[in-house]
Amino acid sequence: MNKEGIIKAIKEAKEKSKKRNFVQTVELIIHLRDIDLKRPENRIIEEIELPYGKGKDSKVALFADGELAIKSKGIVDRVITKSEMLEIAKNKREIRKLAKGYDFFIAQADLMPIIGRHYGQFLGPRAKMPKVVPPNADIKPLVEKLRKSVRIKVKDQPLLQIPIGSENMEEEKIAENILHVLRYLEQKLERGLYHVENMYVKLTMGPAVQVRWK
Repeated sequence: MNKEGIIKAIKEAKEKSKKRNFVQTVELIIHLRDIDLKRPENRIIEEIELPYGKGKDSKVALFADGELAIKSKGIVDRVITKSEMLEIAKNKREIRKLAKGYDFFIAQADLMPIIGRHYGQFLGPRAKMPKVVPPNADIKPLVEKLRKSVRIKVKDQPLLQIPIGSENMEEEKIAENILHVLRYLEQKLERGLYHVENMYVKLTMGPAVQVRWK
């Protein structure tokens, strides 16, 4: 894999993007070929941890009660108790707002039936159904991992679009994140990187730049 070509594309994407009054995300776009998405084994919905994160931490919410809820305050971005879950469930707009506002969800096992009944139709299509944690688990390592993770999703279209860094990150670190994704795809796809037709990087508000990575 041509790391120098990847770094060159990242630099070009930064140069071609106008300065904004916020830190833009660097996005990775991968077009796949010869993938039959009617076959379930070819669809991908997974989280992978990036070596250098994506420039800002992913937001993590926890559905929990009792001791786990108490211990998790200050570790996750939000703790949602059983009583709060039932209150939010009365308002579909609030559920949508919650689903949109957090990147990852984790949950106490005994609260999953409530989540499935009231939240599943909103979290499921976004591939955000919670990971289950035992009541006495130390969730800190899991949360730290999720904060540096991104969701890899190939479902209806042979296309990946992933936040891979931010414009204030070093190009070298963003390139390492991209190489990590490519190694993942190499292992995951039936014919490895043959399935990668082309690849682009762009900033949030900037034009796409093709990556010469082979």
